[in-house]
Parts: sequence; structure tokens; C-alpha cells
Amino acid sequence: MALKLITAASTYPVTLAEAKLHCKVDVADDDALLTALITTATEGAEQITGRALMAQTWELTLDAFPDAFELTRVPVQSVTSVKYFDATGVQQTLASNLYSFDNADDNNSAYVVPAYGTSWPVTREQINAVAVRYVSGYTTVPEPIKTWIKIQISEMYKNREASVIERATLMSLGYVDRLLDRYSVITA
Repeated sequence: MALKLITAASTYPVTLAEAKLHCKVDVADDDALLTALITTATEGAEQITGRALMAQTWELTLDAFPDAFELTRVPVQSVTSVKYFDATGVQQTLASNLYSFDNADDNNSAYVVPAYGTSWPVTREQINAVAVRYVSGYTTVPEPIKTWIKIQISEMYKNREASVIERATLMSLGYVDRLLDRYSVITA
């Protein structure tokens, strides 16, 4: 099993203008630094929550069809394709009416299963015989996630060196991390 990022997000949940406003920066001198901090904080939020925040394309490959494909980079917006190598070694694209997509649960993975009354086709026995490509990410990122990102940007902007941080800062950051609890994907 392999999960691979095909197309990274082209935007971020917090804009440069929002970051500058939150950090109380009104000059362009630090735009490059703030942009890098936006990237870092966004990737941190995705790592902690297990979610894709902005639209991005992922591909899950398996050696054979499972009972159900578990799509772990949520929220999943859509399934782009299900492809497989048939018994003769020719890559086929499965018609979308032959599978169902379930993304009803907000805190767990999404699933792709055979449509009612159908079953998966026979595949060639080979590595990565089956691939599901899908788009995940929010259409509107929840405000608590954006707030967490802005606070992380502000803290990194103020504290640019690795050093001992005051106890009060550590406590406040611990509290801030709770903003992401509701959005962390539950894994088995």
C-alpha cells in the first residue's frame, strides 16, 4: 500500500494579509519570512490533524482490490478515478457507476466500495495493480484551524531562534493546541 501526493495545494488557509494582520506587521520587509511561516504552520496543522486543509490530489495504490478502499486524507471532496491492471496487464479505468463513495463521517476515513450488486474486477497479480485517485481538502477551512495556524505563525515570527520559551508561553500554546482536537482524525 502506498499513499502519494499527486498535486499539492496551490493556496493556503491563511493568506499573507491575514498573517500580517495577526502579527501586526504593516511593511513588506518580512513577506518572504511570513510566507514560509504560513507554509510551516499549515503543514503542522495537517500533520497534527491528519487532514488535508486545502484542495490537493492523492493517490492510493494497492496490490489488489480490498473489500473497501480506506481514503485517509480527509475530508475527501471527490474520487477522480479507480484504475487497475486487468488479468492481461492492460490498465483499465473503472466506470464511476461501478463503485460508491462514502465520506459521511467527519472524523474518520472515507471509503470506496463496489456499487450495490457489483464486485471488483479481477486484477493482474502485480505490485500496485489498483490505484484510487481522489481530491481532498476543505472548501472552507474551519475557523479554529485557521486561528491555530495564525497563532503558530505569530509565535514563530516573534521567536525566530530555538531557545527556552517562558512557561506562560508554553502553557498558552498548549491551550491553543486544543483548537485542533475537534478536527483530529480518529485512527484505529
